[in-house]
Amino acid sequence: MTETIRLDIAPPLGEIVLNKPAKRNALSVDMWAAIPALVNEATANPDVKVLLIHGGDAGAFAAGADISEFETIYATPESAKASGDTIAAALNAVENCPKPTIAAIDGACIGGGVSLAMACDLRVASAGSKFGVTPGKLGLVYPAGDTRRLLAAIGPGATKDILFTGRIFMADEAKQIQLIDRLAPKGKALSAARTFAAEIAAISQWSTRATKAMIKGLQSGWDDTDQKAEALFLEGFSNEDFQDGYRAFLEKRAAKFTFG
Repeated sequence: MTETIRLDIAPPLGEIVLNKPAKRNALSVDMWAAIPALVNEATANPDVKVLLIHGGDAGAFAAGADISEFETIYATPESAKASGDTIAAALNAVENCPKPTIAAIDGACIGGGVSLAMACDLRVASAGSKFGVTPGKLGLVYPAGDTRRLLAAIGPGATKDILFTGRIFMADEAKQIQLIDRLAPKGKALSAARTFAAEIAAISQWSTRATKAMIKGLQSGWDDTDQKAEALFLEGFSNEDFQDGYRAFLEKRAAKFTFG
């Protein structure tokens, strides 16, 4: 792990903290390379119910890529591919985390910052935060995985708008086009995301993870009668959370969910 990124655990939350304040959390290759192991660590820890990603005290979520690396990492097609593969592996690790993930966005969320936020299940941003996806200003094209996530969240029209122009836009517009899910007061994204995460952590974790798997399957092409979808649905009736959950409902008490 690098000092510029770390995992903090405060049950029921795990928090991946971007920690490069001198560069407003500009994402370097070593930061991207550290992400899969951090996600795996949070996934393996039964005390972590929800994983947050945020910019700590840097005053930004992530102000894009670390441009000081460009001459090295993009010097040849081979080095460019290696860098791209490292970034894709990080984003895929976040996207495929079985536990719910939330990006808490205060300040700038540009380029790779948007990529990282979009790999999360949910995004909470504070008023005054700024967004932009700027490969067009560098003569580049947004990678396929990043573009796919944008399309799924905001549709083709808004995706073309922000990619064709590379413009910077504010959190209220991000909420309007559904790039973010919740808008918090200025400077309050992290506290709002923690409250949101606590709500998620309070219900059945079997249910939240199964719901995440169901949504992913439907997005990948499952139909209503897909055998995998049916098996996932039926599995719910045999898990321990349901066994206590329905009894708790009948007995008018709080359920004692045990799935870790």
